[in-house]
Amino acid sequence: MGLLPGLLPGLAGPAAAGLTPKDLSGVGLAPPPGARAPLDAAFTDAAGRRLSLGQALDGRPALLMPLDYACRNVCDPMLAVAGTALAATGLAPGTDFRLVTLGINPRADQDTARAMVAEQLGAGPLLASAVVLTGAPGPVAAVTRAIGYTYAYDRDTDSYAHPAGALVLTGDGRVARALSPLAMTARDLRLALVEAGEGRVGALSDRLLLLCYGYDPQTGIYTPLIRRILTASGVVTVLAIAGLVAWLHRRSRGGATPA
Repeated sequence: MGLLPGLLPGLAGPAAAGLTPKDLSGVGLAPPPGARAPLDAAFTDAAGRRLSLGQALDGRPALLMPLDYACRNVCDPMLAVAGTALAATGLAPGTDFRLVTLGINPRADQDTARAMVAEQLGAGPLLASAVVLTGAPGPVAAVTRAIGYTYAYDRDTDSYAHPAGALVLTGDGRVARALSPLAMTARDLRLALVEAGEGRVGALSDRLLLLCYGYDPQTGIYTPLIRRILTASGVVTVLAIAGLVAWLHRRSRGGATPA
């Protein structure tokens, strides 16, 4: 299923703000057998146009990413990583596949959604073809319930605990794969989209538990998930610097003139 190694699936503890371990235990991505997103669910895109989920898919395989457009924990890097992987698949955005984002936070308006997606994807064909959806709680709940995507609202911090997950849909809305965007590779994503384009559906037996619920403004500290992401990022940076230093050292020794 591609969960990031080293990241805890649950975020219980003092930094988990107003949600209890019981609340968080119901958060996850577990598509039921035969899961299919309702194509008639109506939304608004970033340009203010009304369209159904079926119109957003336009008969093409799609990467569907439920997001909180106001979230600044894991949603931003999740979308950025997914965008990088999609760009590296070699598939043509808008033609071979659709990227569809779905806002789960009803207070995040079209401007917020448009700005967040543009910031993480950057200019280019992927952003130009992305379908950025916002909608009323009813249609959003209809889609998330159908695909097995559950989340919880924390009134204390006005934030959502939700799975850091995405789904590959077939052109007729069937769930083909459930993926972790934070561990997504271009090869796996290309395969999933090509198979979805052929109408093939993979195994959906695993439950994706990696949560986006990371910063507690009450305590000013990060939850275990975000601490691990930041630690991993720091380790990667240190290793990159160490590698560069070693390469420069070998290069200087190799170019030295013997005495």
